[in-house]
Amino acid sequence: MNMETICLPFGQPLADDYIGRKREALEPLLGYHAADEEHWKTRLRRLRNHEGLRADSRSVAAAVKKYQEPFGLSEQVRSNLELLEQGSPVVVGGQQAVLWTGPLMIIHKAVTILQTAEWASRLLGETVVPVFWIAGEDHDWDEASQTFVPDAGGTGTRKLSTPRPGSGRSSVSRTQLDPGMLGEALAQLEAALPDSPHKLALCAELRHGSESCRTLTELFALMLNALFGEKGLLLVDADDPGLRSLEGPMFSELVSRNAQLEQAFLAGTASVEELGYKPQADLAEGGANLFLFHQDGEAGAEERVLLHRRGDRFEDRKGLVSLSSRELASIAERQPERLSNNVFTRPLMQEFLFPVLSTVLGPGEIAYWAQTGAAFRELGMEMPILTPRLSFTLLEPAAAKTMEAYGISFEDALGGIEAKKKQWLAGSGHYGISERFQEALLRMRDAYSPALAMAASVEKGLADLGENNWSRIAREIQYMEDKTKKALESREQTALDRMDALGTAVCPEGRPQERVLASVYYLNVYGRRWLDVLLAAPFEPCAGHRLVRL
Repeated sequence: MNMETICLPFGQPLADDYIGRKREALEPLLGYHAADEEHWKTRLRRLRNHEGLRADSRSVAAAVKKYQEPFGLSEQVRSNLELLEQGSPVVVGGQQAVLWTGPLMIIHKAVTILQTAEWASRLLGETVVPVFWIAGEDHDWDEASQTFVPDAGGTGTRKLSTPRPGSGRSSVSRTQLDPGMLGEALAQLEAALPDSPHKLALCAELRHGSESCRTLTELFALMLNALFGEKGLLLVDADDPGLRSLEGPMFSELVSRNAQLEQAFLAGTASVEELGYKPQADLAEGGANLFLFHQDGEAGAEERVLLHRRGDRFEDRKGLVSLSSRELASIAERQPERLSNNVFTRPLMQEFLFPVLSTVLGPGEIAYWAQTGAAFRELGMEMPILTPRLSFTLLEPAAAKTMEAYGISFEDALGGIEAKKKQWLAGSGHYGISERFQEALLRMRDAYSPALAMAASVEKGLADLGENNWSRIAREIQYMEDKTKKALESREQTALDRMDALGTAVCPEGRPQERVLASVYYLNVYGRRWLDVLLAAPFEPCAGHRLVRL
């Protein structure tokens, strides 16, 4: 396996400009820059001066240990838990729990967290702890419960999913899995994965997880721990009761200063817009930026409802909930497990729980974090260093051979394979099909025009009839041209299928590989060796895209 760095845009204008340091006016919104080593030293000093603003590190470490212990604690994890207890700085990044760890970018984020922590430890001369924040409080079951693998022919993708058990819109961490439905999805996965030396052990591991885990979040954590536990990656679930019990003081702040925080988020969003960027996340007028877990009496199911501030009350849009500020403050203090953050308040909660040296973010996340700077300052905090998630494309041998055989560059494959297919067909065998038929059409028109003119001179009404007659002839010629092209395509189908398979392998459904294809497919075909390659790659805080030849 080898790796090369390729300069590609990140697909998000604000993130592109931040990572490349293209606009000086952008940096005040974000405070620090990951590429500046002095910023890491400054951030560490400031963390030490703000210990009193955070949750007790011993209590946080105890909650993390209790959560991760059922999945197995490696020696490195135990060591990092001790460091966390002592208040060591952390690098944190996260993602929603997804079936069988979902698309590759989740693995890439875990790799980035580990590499960033290791790099920062060397830079600063003290150990930095890697933490993966599982956003189990999210309620988007459709997004969490699906994964995609290449189909049997390799020219498309196959979606595998498990339906939400029961009704309601509670968090993923509070939704109990249906063992039968999950078992059915696993059987479909086993059928979809190609045979390999790793398949038997992988499927046995997945089957054990499916039988022992009650929720998608637990299954997700079990797999992450199996992949990265030996490297010392700590796991937290945002909806873990043990962690929630420590969040009361911050929830109280988010409730009591809700109006001020809304103004801060609006100010941050306005600053983004003033620089010419479109805000990544929308702010609803009067939005409390908090969710409440509410038991729906009629449906008998728990709902995670978004709160809005109306005067002195907090309500949801459906009219299920109406609480005074005092009542919501009481919930924050006595029942913090009933509250949940949204994308704007989650960064503040992370900053309260952990001494966050840096947070690892994807391009879209960088863009919406840019809207939160004023809110950090409102609470006497500051935004941590934003480290861009590393981005990789895994290039399988068959895909590499196709690129070489047909002269397709990696950039060509990313740009869409259809153009290369048409280009290749046009030059295939030097047929020049379109040119030949166009030439014939022009010659026939030249030969037929005098006859049509003569007919029109005999009877004026024959002019329109002649044009209609010529249109039918032209359609027949076009029909023959299309049939000839189809015949050539059929003859060259093997080559076209190889190109389609390349498109699926590199840019499935027109999207980056890491956002679609499941890591479980690569674990099946290649085992864990490719993970070791990613983890061993030279690290730079703002590295470009890496192409990994498997």
